[in-house]
Amino acid sequence: MYEIKKVKTIPFTDQKPGTSGLRKPVAEFMKPNYLENFIQSIFDTMDGGAEGKTLVVGGDGRFYNRRAIQVIIKMAAANGVSRLKVGQNGLLSTPAVSNIIRKYQLHGGIILSASHNPGGVEGDFGVKFNIENGGPAPEKVTSRIYERSLKVDRYMIAQGPDVDLGRLGETRVLDTTVEIIDPVSDYADLMEQLFDFKAIGELLTSGFSMRYDALHAVTGIYAREIFVNRLGAPEESLRNCDPLPDFGGGHPDPNLKYAAELVKEMFSDNAPDFGAASDGDGDRNMILGRKFFVTPSDSLAILSANAKVAPGYQSGLRGAARSMPTSCAVDHVAKDLGIPCFETPTGWKFFGNLLDADMITICGEESFGTGSNHIREKDGIWAVLFWLNILAKKRLSVSRIVTDHWLKYGRNYYTRHDYEEVDKEGANRMMEELNSLVRTLMGKRFSDKKVLLADNFCYKDPVDGSKSCNQGIRIIFQDGSRIVYRLSGTGTKGATIRIYIEGYTKDKRLLDEDTQEFLSELITLSREISRIEEFTGRKAPSVIT
Repeated sequence: MYEIKKVKTIPFTDQKPGTSGLRKPVAEFMKPNYLENFIQSIFDTMDGGAEGKTLVVGGDGRFYNRRAIQVIIKMAAANGVSRLKVGQNGLLSTPAVSNIIRKYQLHGGIILSASHNPGGVEGDFGVKFNIENGGPAPEKVTSRIYERSLKVDRYMIAQGPDVDLGRLGETRVLDTTVEIIDPVSDYADLMEQLFDFKAIGELLTSGFSMRYDALHAVTGIYAREIFVNRLGAPEESLRNCDPLPDFGGGHPDPNLKYAAELVKEMFSDNAPDFGAASDGDGDRNMILGRKFFVTPSDSLAILSANAKVAPGYQSGLRGAARSMPTSCAVDHVAKDLGIPCFETPTGWKFFGNLLDADMITICGEESFGTGSNHIREKDGIWAVLFWLNILAKKRLSVSRIVTDHWLKYGRNYYTRHDYEEVDKEGANRMMEELNSLVRTLMGKRFSDKKVLLADNFCYKDPVDGSKSCNQGIRIIFQDGSRIVYRLSGTGTKGATIRIYIEGYTKDKRLLDEDTQEFLSELITLSREISRIEEFTGRKAPSVIT
């Protein structure tokens, strides 16, 4: 038996207005009423309320995932939700949630993840709300949730037994139908429609070797079904594919530092032909060849240039988009293809309007996120399959495909230097100083580099005309090289400063230079202009990608 209970709650004020969700240490979410406040704020601000709505909920399997889902199920029932689809064992990747919302025309979904942040009792947890197009809630929605979270003084929850998350099928909680669904099948079916599984399967059974590292996060269950069961890759192609609440003590971030085991193998003398990894909730990807790292910016450009090899993109691309800090590599491809290329702020929600308006087909961010119009989120497994489809058709190595691309379009040397967990006050002062400085940089010359443009990026949405300003400080030089500074909002401790440095060349003699060496003068200049050591006390970045 279930009964509705109304519980008094205390409003909280530590969610930032306009952010797509709430990401905090697990200890914060375990405080009385903390999770409940945010969930009730979501239900209270849905158009027409939550009553009669159909939603999906799932997460990346990190610690507190299952407990949070039980709370959400009971609150959904108490708030009159008609049907709630829940991933078996509480698991659903972010791309899979987006697909389910779109496929079944749901009113939205609740995703439980802190993305690439560490898990476990001492780690982080997060909640994000996606709207009916399958994408992250836009600022007008998240702002309503934020405002409500400051005022909400009660939440409604059904009292009764927990739902068995491991058993597929339907059950009732009050008048709400709770359906425990296979978290993989709908998504795998979509991938099979987009890509040439026959060609990829032939590649994977022809002696071609691959490694996919799920970093003990949610994509492990998708990788096993798609790569092994459907495409025939041997089980040893997978590593760390059993989801664990603490991600095996690792950091589920697919980059050269945190996917160290995979990187070590891919740069060994007996390296496989292809390597890839994804993050905690499955929306990011890293692509590797034998002793070769593909930058996310180059990956976006190469997928765009070769899109027609995949059945789902045989008709070509309507347009492309990249976040402002992402390198301009895809811009060259778009120009060659005669399609528009849009520059947006960081945040996948900015691509949503362009995708919904059918103005773009493919998009990506430098932070290891790539996607297309098939859903409204970035998609790690999708990017891996796209690369495998290209490899299956071209039968060339990853490094050869990339170098051939550079020979045609030129190379955008690109690096990101992250200063993690720095003092927030110092970071904010640095950005304030830079914001004041940019007005004086126009036309200034640094050695042989003349500043063509310096500003704090402001974006006007071409679909709805909305503006998003203060999106990152950029310094663009006359030769096309760039320095970009941003404060990241993904960490939960201190502040993270990201500095992006980019240089471009079409000189064939310079296409095989070391990235850090090629960009060394710009790297030094980026530190001198920002005075980052003075403001943070850091002599070097925490992570270089």
